[in-house]
Amino acid sequence: MNGDEPFYRSGLRFSCTRCSLCCRFDSGYVWLSAHDLAYLATGLEIPEPDVIRRYCSVVQIGGLRQVSLAEQANMDCVFWVDGACSVYEFRPLQCRSFPFWAPFLGNREEWESLESMCPGVNVGAFHDGSEIARWLAARRREPPLSADEVGRA
Repeated sequence: MNGDEPFYRSGLRFSCTRCSLCCRFDSGYVWLSAHDLAYLATGLEIPEPDVIRRYCSVVQIGGLRQVSLAEQANMDCVFWVDGACSVYEFRPLQCRSFPFWAPFLGNREEWESLESMCPGVNVGAFHDGSEIARWLAARRREPPLSADEVGRA
């Protein structure tokens, strides 16, 4: 393999087992893009400002103030209801693209380290390198919203 080619060029295996470990039990951020916000507003049938007010929080990180989905008191995602994602059809790109995120795809060791946190890694469906590259490109095209973009103080 050429040294400039990503290790995932030959593809990777992943199938969601619906274990919910990526949506529950631990604090984290689900950054929303402008498209994510519009998609959620459509799915929830409420205006975008109401999505922000009811389901989001502003997080200050690295000098930036960005919009993330809120968490419940037990650290579950705000949309985790009755054992499932209540907005699954309209979930943000960050959720749809998991586990094909840049931090896990820098090298094989980073990918393999994810296996201990996610039982779907390295099992199930085959995803070719071009599909994985498309997920990464989509994430670059849809940057997280800043709090200023949505008028949130």
